[in-house]
Amino acid sequence: MNTRQQPAFKISNRIIWLSSISLGILTAIPKIADHHFVLYEALVDAGVTSGFSLLIWYYNVYTFPSYTAKNAGGFGTKRLLRNLLAGLVIMFVLSCIQQYLLSHLNFGPVMLMFEVRGILINLTFYMFIHLLHQSYLNQQVSLELERSTSANLWAQYELLKQQVNPHFLFNSLNTLKYMVESEDKQAINFILKLSDFYRFTLESRKLNLIRLSEEMEILDSYMYLLKARFESGIALKKEIAEEVYASMIPPFTLQLLIENCIKHNIVSEEKPLHIYLYSTATHLVVENNIQLKRVPESSTGIGLENINQRYRHLLDGEMIIDVTAEKFTVKLPIIYERHHH
Repeated sequence: MNTRQQPAFKISNRIIWLSSISLGILTAIPKIADHHFVLYEALVDAGVTSGFSLLIWYYNVYTFPSYTAKNAGGFGTKRLLRNLLAGLVIMFVLSCIQQYLLSHLNFGPVMLMFEVRGILINLTFYMFIHLLHQSYLNQQVSLELERSTSANLWAQYELLKQQVNPHFLFNSLNTLKYMVESEDKQAINFILKLSDFYRFTLESRKLNLIRLSEEMEILDSYMYLLKARFESGIALKKEIAEEVYASMIPPFTLQLLIENCIKHNIVSEEKPLHIYLYSTATHLVVENNIQLKRVPESSTGIGLENINQRYRHLLDGEMIIDVTAEKFTVKLPIIYERHHH
């Protein structure tokens, strides 16, 4: 259940007061420009307009459905007529006050002028509040869609991470099974190394990114396990620029690539599998010679696609796969910490 509460729709008191005072000043400008300018009359006129603007602002705001228990709707005819009627009453009262202060003025024309002015101000505020509320609703919908999209992407990414460890375990147990069946003397040492290796994976599996230097430690441990099985049948050559070791990488990416090499190619002392790991200015590259197995191994469906999906989620980028008659090459975008904070 989503318990996140949306922020309440509000209009700043600063906006209300500034707009009301500004309207008062604007309505006083014609009197200021008049040859028979009287400061007292201009101040009363500005005060009536500003006072009406303040009152009608707050009346429109606090009778707006978003501020009450009622459901907020669109433009309501009844609500508009009610607000206009309230505005007429408020302006009539203020006009009476103005007549009291300026008794020499003709009440009829002045009141009519103020009532027309009040209707225009009331309509403007009413429409402005609804436009602000509609903009607020649109913003909330956009934010909610963004949250939902982010949550969905994150859930997919977590699923991808959860796939990795069972995949490693499946391959490692297959390796151990092979060694036990062949009565390999390295089986016990393999079990101990495997235990150390999985202790390290448990510490790293919750992380989204780790430094390449840490990933290389995982890879070195994994290569030891592979050497126990294949001996000289597999070789890994590394040429990585020193500064690239400080870059970031999703955990177990390199292991998945090595596993992919082994899964599809012959690995033997007669036909050794050579894997070349090196860096360019923009990519970390894993390259191997192609010597495909006649009978492909069964696949769990995890591997290259898992890596590609993780890079899409974390970097909005993709790995590059280049296949020739002799070489299979995978290029991973280098992730620097300053780009991802």
